[in-house]
Amino acid sequence: MNALADQKNDLVKCILMLEQAGIIDYNGHASVRLPDDRILINIGNRQRSTLTIEDLCIIDFEGNLLEGDGKPPLEFHLHAGVYKARSDAGAVIHCHPKWSTILTTAGQEYLPVYAQGSLVYPLPMLDSPDSINNVRMASALTDILGDRPAAVMKAHGAVTLGETIVDAFVLMNYLEDNAERQYLASQIGNPYSFSREELDLCREKLWTPSLFQRTWDHFSAKMT
Repeated sequence: MNALADQKNDLVKCILMLEQAGIIDYNGHASVRLPDDRILINIGNRQRSTLTIEDLCIIDFEGNLLEGDGKPPLEFHLHAGVYKARSDAGAVIHCHPKWSTILTTAGQEYLPVYAQGSLVYPLPMLDSPDSINNVRMASALTDILGDRPAAVMKAHGAVTLGETIVDAFVLMNYLEDNAERQYLASQIGNPYSFSREELDLCREKLWTPSLFQRTWDHFSAKMT
């Protein structure tokens, strides 16, 4: 298989795994950067739970359709904005996961309460629930994102990025798992937040391609 075919298959698998994990629902999108300022992304009105490679399209950074049978999601500006601002971004995911969105809705800061979840800490927040469906909002997001691998939007959702779709997928799972643990711990006490030393150790030990691949393979093995 050629590289583009592999990227299409991995992007479809990513979205299906996120849907099975309850992280992506009837909305949400993932993309991969292609050469020549092109973006491979899922078509906006196609069901995430039954996605196939026919439900992907290729667009330019302005949202013009270059390949595919359907329009990109309205928030394609989010993906284009991240790719313009971050040369290190090879893949981007945006969705509306329950637990991290609950934290922002309640005005609670994301705390590193779980080793894997600490990899996205500190987690910046865009102080707006608006959709990232124009250049202005995309710029606001990338401004607060800075050089971080993830961000949340108040009462809206989350975004992760990485060199590969595996990276972005794994970080989204880690972020949401941490948010759930933080919420549950807060029901019985004050959640323990990792120290600076512990955060450094987590990054040193856990931010490795082999462990990211293991996480991806874990979810892949559960595909029905």
